[in-house]
Amino acid sequence: MTSCRPLEVHTEDQTPHKWIVSLTEEVFRRFLAQGNPIVHKIFGDGSLFSPLLFGKYFDPSDAFPLWEFESDVLLSNLKSSGKNGVDWFQTDEAYVLKAELPAGVGINTVRIYAENGKIMEISGQWKQQRESKAKDWRSGHWWEHGYVRRLELPEDAEWRKIEAYVNTDMSLELRIPKNNLDCDTDENMAKIPETV
Repeated sequence: MTSCRPLEVHTEDQTPHKWIVSLTEEVFRRFLAQGNPIVHKIFGDGSLFSPLLFGKYFDPSDAFPLWEFESDVLLSNLKSSGKNGVDWFQTDEAYVLKAELPAGVGINTVRIYAENGKIMEISGQWKQQRESKAKDWRSGHWWEHGYVRRLELPEDAEWRKIEAYVNTDMSLELRIPKNNLDCDTDENMAKIPETV
């Protein structure tokens, strides 16, 4: 039986422009080619933090409109290969994202931010940064020390009510409630002119 620990979802990011060094495909392939097993756990096939998660190269520090795609379609290649550690779906009440986190890799550093109802950011540190001139590990070559995935939130997301949990089986679950706007109320229907 797995137990889960709630994570705080921060609504104010103190360093909104922190991902200042983009990760290009060429740089990522060189970085991955180093053969470090921890790097492969974090950024390898099927990981939420892989730049190649969505079938083509996509810098994880750029926001992606995940909810506009069907999970089965976008991740079909990874699901058929058995390498997929990510899933998302929606119910009438919420959007749900489930992702495996690499075991033993900075689990206590996982941070969730919801920025002004537009962007949700999942990030963490997997390696301690040595002394450097950079004030923050995220402003240098961030992928050498941490991981990130930034997602665009849907327009109907109740971003101030996002819930995040980490399970003992090293999986992350995010629940993003939907804004239930009832457009078919009797009051609104009375305003719509009837056509003959």
